[in-house]
Amino acid sequence: MSALSQSHLLGIKYLQPSDLQLIFETADEFYEVINRPIKKVPSLRDKTIANIFFENSTRTKLSFELAEKRLSADVINFSASGSSVAKGETLVDTVNNILAMKVDMVVMRHPNPGAAHFLASQVKATIINAGDGAHEHPTQALLDAYSIRQKFGKDLKGLRVAIIGDILHSRVALSNIFCLRLLGAEVQLCGPATLMPRHIESLGVTVSYDLMQTLQWCDVANFLRVQHERMDVKYFPSVREYVMQYGLNSQLLETLNKPITIMHPGPINRGVELTSEVADGAQSIILQQVENGVAIRMAVLYLLAGNR
Repeated sequence: MSALSQSHLLGIKYLQPSDLQLIFETADEFYEVINRPIKKVPSLRDKTIANIFFENSTRTKLSFELAEKRLSADVINFSASGSSVAKGETLVDTVNNILAMKVDMVVMRHPNPGAAHFLASQVKATIINAGDGAHEHPTQALLDAYSIRQKFGKDLKGLRVAIIGDILHSRVALSNIFCLRLLGAEVQLCGPATLMPRHIESLGVTVSYDLMQTLQWCDVANFLRVQHERMDVKYFPSVREYVMQYGLNSQLLETLNKPITIMHPGPINRGVELTSEVADGAQSIILQQVENGVAIRMAVLYLLAGNR
């Protein structure tokens, strides 16, 4: 079996195109597993994995836990609220205490950018970044690219993908940019100027502030949630004005001269980024993204366990 070039998954930034292909090919096999009557394999029955979440999560946490159980691993779930972290225990002490219980791998979400990198340098375990602040969310980008690959075929070269919404605060956007560019796709970012990072074009993307122009340009539109919880000032006058400028409804979708594929990493603010008609419509692959998340995370866990 081929091996990943990295012993941790800290970000897409550190992966090679060959890593992405290996993850996708492995996920193809696990996608078949999770769609058969018996959905478990004994691949990681000798491994113990700790899920350590310092931020709220629904899809990512459940997806990782399900992936681990499908691989027959022993699973420990840790939540920062109600733990010794609330008493002032450091991140390294917390994780070292967990590792002392003979844990092999740690899946961590943390509000601070770089937390996964720091932890990987301090402890002897495989670290998987499940989101660090507004920095990266590598498995989300992998499952997004895998979903596009399922829809359009294995070669994404030249495919036009738009990422629309709150780019400034989004770890999903950054990981998607790295991933899609590695795969040869063209990427355009669209959103209010106040929510567009400075010098983002240096990553090889184009920027637009006109939603209609972007929708006419793209093959795939990945809409992002406005992350009010990360905002310390107002970035636009009102939610109503944001919806008028950057929200997608079925009437706008019908005015396009071509079909486009609609994506969203969730959670969806229905009526803001997307109306329910669009989110649940025929052009949406949002639930397929959720299903693919389990296969992708199984692939990542399996491959990293083989690198230990």
